[in-house]
Formats: sequence, C-alpha cells, structure tokens
Amino acid sequence: MDNIKVRTRFAPSPTGFMHIGNLRTAVYTYIIAKKYGGDFILRIEDTDRERYVEGAVEKIYETLKTCGLNWDEGPDVGGQFGPYIQSERMEIYKEYAEKLVEMGKAYYCFCTKERIDALHKAQQEAKLSNQTYDRHCRDLSEDEVKRLLEAGTPYVIRQKMPVDGSTTFNDLLYGDITVENAILDDQIILKADGMPTYNFANVIDDHLMGITHVVRGNEYLSSTPKYNLLYEAFGWDVPQYIHVEHIMRDATHKLSKRDGDAYFGDFVDKGFYVPAIINYIALLGWAPKGENEIFSLDELTEEFDINGISKSPAVFDAVKMTAINAEHLRRLPFEKFKEVAMPYIKQGCKRDDIDIDVLLRAIQPRTELLTDLPEKVDFIDQMPEYSTELYFNKKMKTNPETSLEALKSILPVLEGIGDWNEESVHKAVFEEIERQGVKNGFMLWPLRTALSGKALTPGGGIELAAVLGKNVTIERVRAAIEKLGG
Repeated sequence: MDNIKVRTRFAPSPTGFMHIGNLRTAVYTYIIAKKYGGDFILRIEDTDRERYVEGAVEKIYETLKTCGLNWDEGPDVGGQFGPYIQSERMEIYKEYAEKLVEMGKAYYCFCTKERIDALHKAQQEAKLSNQTYDRHCRDLSEDEVKRLLEAGTPYVIRQKMPVDGSTTFNDLLYGDITVENAILDDQIILKADGMPTYNFANVIDDHLMGITHVVRGNEYLSSTPKYNLLYEAFGWDVPQYIHVEHIMRDATHKLSKRDGDAYFGDFVDKGFYVPAIINYIALLGWAPKGENEIFSLDELTEEFDINGISKSPAVFDAVKMTAINAEHLRRLPFEKFKEVAMPYIKQGCKRDDIDIDVLLRAIQPRTELLTDLPEKVDFIDQMPEYSTELYFNKKMKTNPETSLEALKSILPVLEGIGDWNEESVHKAVFEEIERQGVKNGFMLWPLRTALSGKALTPGGGIELAAVLGKNVTIERVRAAIEKLGG
C-alpha cells in the first residue's frame, strides 16, 4: 500500500461482552494489517467511566485470543507508542487540547449544565433542525477567560469549528464526502473532569500511534469532518477511513445488544466453532471474488480485498451461519474434530469402553452444531424408551413385522462374530443381507433402531454396533425382539 507500513488499531470500550459488530471490525482491522505486512494494535478506550464494566478488559483479551486475532502492540504486550489504555494518557490529551486553545482552534467554555440544558430545551421546543451549542463562550476576551480560570470556574474545552466553507474527507468505500461547516457543532474535546471525549482522544491516539487505516461503523461518518479539522489544525496526515455498514437483524432492525444472539460468547455457547464464527461475520458486509465462502482466518487474510466491502447493510442469517459451521466441522482433520467434539460427547456419554473413533468418524459429517452432540450420543449410556412406530420406514420398506423378522435373522450372525470391530460387523451383516437377497435397509434400519431407540442417529447400524461393543449390541437386539413381540 504505497510503500507505507500499514498500522491498524482495534479500540474497544470495556463496557461489556464483545458484540459481533465490534468483532467484525476487529476481524477487518486485523486482516488489513496482516494482508499488507503491517501491525495490528489493541487500544482500550476506557474514558467513559460511567459505562465501564469490571472484568470487561480481560474479556476483550480472551475473545480476541480465542479468535486468533493476536495483536502486535497493546496494554499487555507493550510497544513503543504506549500506554495503550486511554485512562493512562490523560496528560497527553490535556496537553493537546491546550495546544489547540493556544492556536485559536479551541476555546474554554464555562457554561453551566443548567444553561446547556435550558439551551437544548429551547431548541427542541423551537424544533430546530440543527440543535448545536450556541457558541456563547467562543469569543470571550482573554482577560475574561483568565479571570474565570483563576477563580476556579469549572470549564470544558470545545473545538472551534469554522463557520463558513466546507470540509471534505475521503473514505475508501464512499469516496469524497463534503459537509458544510455551518452545521458542525463546537464539540467538547475535554470534559470538566479532565477526561477527553471519544472524538478527540481517538484522533490524538491514532496520530501518535501512527495509525494508517481506521475501520469503524458508518455511524461515525457524520463525525469524520470534525476529526479531519483536528488533523488539519495540528498539521497531521489523515489516515485512510473505511466506514462499514451495520449488521441487521432483518430488513428494518439493526442487530443490537438488546436482541440476544448478538454477542460472540452467545454463539460459542450455542455450539458454533470459533473459526466458523469468524468466517461468517467476515462475510457480513464483504464478498469474496469467487464462489467459495469457507475460509480459515489465514485464508480470509489472503482473499480479503477492501473493494469487496459492501455499502449496504448485511442481514444476519442464522441458517447460513449454521451451514458454514457444519462445513467447517466436516473439513476438520479427524484428530482436530476429536479434540473439539470430545467435551460435548462427554456431556452425553460417560462410558469409556466404547469405540470412540468409530463414533466420531460417523458423527463428524452429520454435525451442524457442537451443542447437538450430547443429545446425539445419550443413547450409548442408556437405551431410551421408544415407540415401535420407529420401525416404520417407507423408503426402507420396513415396519414392526419385517423388523422383527430382520432382527431374528441377524441376532445369531452377531453372536457368531469373534473379533468385534466395524469391519467384522460389516462383513458378517452384509453376508447375511446377500444370503437373504434383501435390500440393505431392510436389515440396517431395524438394527439401527434397536441399538439407539432414535429416529436420528450419529451413524448407521453397523457403526452403532461397532461403537457399543458386542455385549451391549446383542443385549439390545434381544430386547428389541422382545419389544416387537418375538
């Protein structure tokens, strides 16, 4: 990218758990840095002390690390541009705010809260379209400002916006955007308690940390002219902006934190595999060039192109996310799937004498969500109560009567198997199928039902027999014959 070292930042506020909109910003920010050999910086913007949540910073670390979004600089790893927590940079903001005052680009405002509230009320009653500060303190004399400061009068510092002309900024998605300066509010940049506002602190930090690309939600488009005027006032280079659209719950409602299913942890709890979550949220507002939509984080980094980001809102699709999750699980190397699946398998199956590898190989291509696994395998420990209606299968042309006949013929075959494993069970059962000249399902559907008591199982009759072992298999087949009246 024009021979500059790309430096991006993810700057969350520690106000709760990670919303997927914020996580998508982190993913794009990380990918842009890594695609161009740059640095990904983590900065904690904790100046909003009223909304600060204890433990939220640690949750941010945990979420990013879990997702593989490892940062090159940040509060816990350091770097040459720290501190990386805004509350530890208070003197820096105060210094730059006062510099703006000295340069005539900002001013002290001594208006009381009561005056500001009255002003807002009057503007609302007048139904003014542009309800901004009336610049009451903008042109106070130097002597008056000095007198008020020496008297200890509480103050904020406001940015002095130009009153005429226009400000133009460039966004990599939207191109040049021009805003009339007359509508810009003389925004507060330093509050009465000495804390900077978000709009001020992020400009100072982005410059001092050498940030070259800023990814954020397009709700900040309206604030960007104010940012640019700050860069201009200090004579600093402006970073490249990428304002991304919202994620929608449906055609008219944003996916908000109040709607549920909006936090990263919610999806993990529902059984989504973390790389699949990253894959899906990257597609919410970005389209790859080809037909493939299944990517690892490294593959996303390779494939990602800023020009593929959409200017239209993305609608969250739970069905598509589940399909992407299932495909990720299917594509996992067996040992990795085993590692991921076993904690869930153990919730539903406590036995340790089963052929776990046969079970997992059978269940892997059938798994959509990891949280489905406990219920899929709970029949292993204990045979559930089930209706003989399960033996009806139109496709397999089975019913309770034909199933009884099939199980009676297969029982001695199973009893005669010596070395019990999937291969030996398969060989013996299929020899019996061939001997009788029946369809595979005529034998296998009753066997599967007899061993599981379920309409949906993690494998067919052969796999289930191999998983359960000889004794349990024969015991359940005998019980099924009795249940069917044999």
